[in-house]
Amino acid sequence: MRIVITGGFGFLGRQVTGTLLRTRTFRGAPIDRLVLADRIVPAGAPERADPLVETVRGDLAECLDDVFAEPVDVLIHLAAAVSAECEADFDLGMSANLDTTRALLEAARAQSAAGGPPPRLVFASSVAVYGSDPALPLPPVVSESTLPTPRSSYGVQKLVCEQLVADYTRRGFLDGRVARLMTVSVRPGKPNAAASGFLSGIIREPLAGLPATCPVRPDLRVALASPRRTVEGILRIAEAERGMGRGRFEGGLPVNLPGLTVSVAEMLATLRQMAGDAVADLVTIAPDHEVEAIVGSWPSVFDNTRATALGLQPDPDFASVVRDYAADHRDAVLVDSPLTAGQPSEGL
Repeated sequence: MRIVITGGFGFLGRQVTGTLLRTRTFRGAPIDRLVLADRIVPAGAPERADPLVETVRGDLAECLDDVFAEPVDVLIHLAAAVSAECEADFDLGMSANLDTTRALLEAARAQSAAGGPPPRLVFASSVAVYGSDPALPLPPVVSESTLPTPRSSYGVQKLVCEQLVADYTRRGFLDGRVARLMTVSVRPGKPNAAASGFLSGIIREPLAGLPATCPVRPDLRVALASPRRTVEGILRIAEAERGMGRGRFEGGLPVNLPGLTVSVAEMLATLRQMAGDAVADLVTIAPDHEVEAIVGSWPSVFDNTRATALGLQPDPDFASVVRDYAADHRDAVLVDSPLTAGQPSEGL
């Protein structure tokens, strides 16, 4: 069993890798090789010391011969340029997201054509494929049957790749599955260039004693998923057998991973309740029209029927998301608060 993760040293890539290295199996079969492909391979990354791990360093489109040097059984495609990057640099988004994904699909097709196993491919798409077009506003509740009308270049690129994965699967070149990710919060580490990055920053930075800026109006509602739930969803979709019935991957439609609907104001109120006024007061509201135009175009309420059939559930509330972050990243929570003292705030 040879599994490849593109973007393997990105945040989600490392989370997925960590889970697979703990179990060392995929669908009950032992993993023989876990290949992490990324432009940057950190020298001190602990994953590199594991005997199962192999690394491929460089631009993915230029490294596909190395990725497919041996047959690939499972391919989890997480590598991408993020939303605000793609809006600022159209050519970057088209190259990193569309052209590279097409080249990856062609490499998988070539493996099948040469008599190798058709790879099982999981493509990480995004809630950004949806948008409210003036001629066709989004319904109050969005499902996989809702027509995607993206309002950003990033969303368009993800949608085109979804359709390519579906057609390559229909033609039998590979076994493709698409997971539409909600905004992941709270992400650890440094801010990235995603338009939605502030949805982690307004929690992460204050808990580290740092100021943060919220670029949207507080009443904006968003759909979030914790890192734990996101990784669970990616791997559940990867491992599911095809067919009809609960626990199986039915048809060719993407699966919207389950999201927790919450307003930014509720997020900040939860931070205040759990960490105190001094921490919450580190957040400043400073509206940015461009950021709000992108994030505000995404739906916030989803019908999770397909995800539920796979055994997936959203986070129960935002307080649990914050608690998970504090538990998983204790070194990043530097303020003196009930979270660090291990004493729950009143009412939580």
